[in-house]
Amino acid sequence: MENTEPISSTSPTLGASEIREIAKLLDLHPAKSLGQNFVIDGNTCRKIVRLADINNEDTVLEIGPGLGSLTIALLPVAREVIAVEIDRRLATQLIETMQNKIPNHADKLQIINEDAQLINTLPQSPTALVANLPYNISVPVILHLLEKFPSINKGLVMVQAEVAQRLAAKPGNKIYGTPSVKAKWWADMSIAGNVSREVFWPVPNVDSLLVAFKRGESPGDEALRVQTFTVIDAAFSQRRKMLRSALSVWAGGSSSAIEILEKAGVAQTSRAEELELKEFIAIAQARSI
Repeated sequence: MENTEPISSTSPTLGASEIREIAKLLDLHPAKSLGQNFVIDGNTCRKIVRLADINNEDTVLEIGPGLGSLTIALLPVAREVIAVEIDRRLATQLIETMQNKIPNHADKLQIINEDAQLINTLPQSPTALVANLPYNISVPVILHLLEKFPSINKGLVMVQAEVAQRLAAKPGNKIYGTPSVKAKWWADMSIAGNVSREVFWPVPNVDSLLVAFKRGESPGDEALRVQTFTVIDAAFSQRRKMLRSALSVWAGGSSSAIEILEKAGVAQTSRAEELELKEFIAIAQARSI
């Protein structure tokens, strides 16, 4: 599938000076509470669009477009972009910025002035998720959007390096935890590249990585997902303990936990970080037998 326009070095971008001019116009001072670190490097934005494999059939869901540096790289390539921005000033300005910079593509942009963590419906069904996500909400947002919008079949997000590593972690790793397993319910997550701190304004004090994903086949229905996620939460809440102890409260006692683990074919001496998603599913199913 060919993109509507090549992603070249001549594609429109928002540079550092333009970003600061828009911020000055809005009297905007980047808020740490909202994780506002704006990308000021056009090459980074073009790289994100390329790695996300966006084409002219994609309806892209962008979370937190901010001042529009990534939006301006997405619009010429995608069929349309739905941008969710919680800051009303930024949401309003984004329309004007796109009309000024890329008037031939501005009508492909829809802006929703909402909190991404609370959105359950969208005007169109998105096929891809592309975003620069604040570290403090990145995992809840990703899991929420994958749950609520099954039409999202691929994506690429820029997140804090530690968050990225947790999302992509495999069993047996100390950073493997609830985000790693829960994300796996919907998609395979992998590290797609790194991002220099210098491409942001203001410069953050943490490193960032790109995480790519493709949606896989669902391992079960919503009821099973809820049951499985309850097991995951219980197991990792006491990750240093063996499962027979970590799951005792959830199971209604240690003897019940041992019985359920035996039915599931999971060693009672295992720890949460050793299990794959399919084993957590087996434990959830074993309780109802």
